Amino acid sequence: MSQTDFLPTGPELTVVVPVYNEEEGLAALFSRLYPALDALGATYEVIFINDGSRDKSAALLAQQFRARPDTTRVILLNGNYGQHMAILAGFEQSRGECVITLDADLQNPPEEIAKLLEKMREGYDYVGTIRQQRQDSFWRKKASRLMNRLRERITRIRMTDQGCMLRGYSRHIIDTINRCGEINTFIPALAYTFAQNPIEIDVAHEERFAGESKYSLYSLIRLNFDLVTGFSVVPLQWLSFIGVILSVGSAGLFLLLLVRRFMFGAEVEGVFTLFAITFFMLGVIIFALGLLGEYIGRIYQQVRARPRYLVQTILEERDGKPARTMPRQEAVAAISREVDPL
Repeated sequence: MSQTDFLPTGPELTVVVPVYNEEEGLAALFSRLYPALDALGATYEVIFINDGSRDKSAALLAQQFRARPDTTRVILLNGNYGQHMAILAGFEQSRGECVITLDADLQNPPEEIAKLLEKMREGYDYVGTIRQQRQDSFWRKKASRLMNRLRERITRIRMTDQGCMLRGYSRHIIDTINRCGEINTFIPALAYTFAQNPIEIDVAHEERFAGESKYSLYSLIRLNFDLVTGFSVVPLQWLSFIGVILSVGSAGLFLLLLVRRFMFGAEVEGVFTLFAITFFMLGVIIFALGLLGEYIGRIYQQVRARPRYLVQTILEERDGKPARTMPRQEAVAAISREVDPL
């Protein structure tokens, strides 16, 4: 049974927004998000998760909590755990029947939330999105398409646009995700495996309002590697297949060289070819060790059973009054230096 099973009946909609060093764009996000949600005609809550920001993001979130304590909750993590861990922290505190994730950089317009909520009201339990007229760079678009095709071929998880975090999840999917204890995961893919009636819709896409993307090329590669190795063992099966092919080829080459040795005597003309073949096989072996290391490393991280993240404090309204929930008593001194919401 999940933590949310013990919570009272909540609003119809929860919007989960991870925040990391977004101080330049938060004011614009607040000015667009709340009017868009007020226009829905639905009860809602907004959960902001500060993922260890080093700028003034935490203070700005605390100010917004003071301005709208009835619909705003703020989770402050004690460090930077990554976007997906921050979203999972929001999922565990969510109370809505429909939960929608939204990036804080305004590349996904808050006004598009209405489209997702409409589809969920129609009975869809998972609403994926496809960005139209993407405002990303040319290489980013091409890299995303290539990664999408490779990921779908390996994992059989169908997501046309895996990079868009504007997605909707039903309550039963959120509760199921909350029961998962994976250290490395990709939330949209995890939700897709639990969905019974998924759908994808088109949404608008805008340029980033301020700042720079938190995903470098290396981060995107790592994210897709986590996605592939976390949801499929196909790479290991491919590796085994390659090993069989190389073994058969090596045996055939050995027999060929043995026959030529007896027919033509000692030869040196093919020595560079043998070097090339040797280096190729060494490369395959090193790649195989790296791939096995990735899977073994994930097993190692999982069996240690360490917390995926630590919540420093939660700013929320209780009994009609703003309150601060502190899971750990030692967080008091740290949070008082960072923000003073009350």
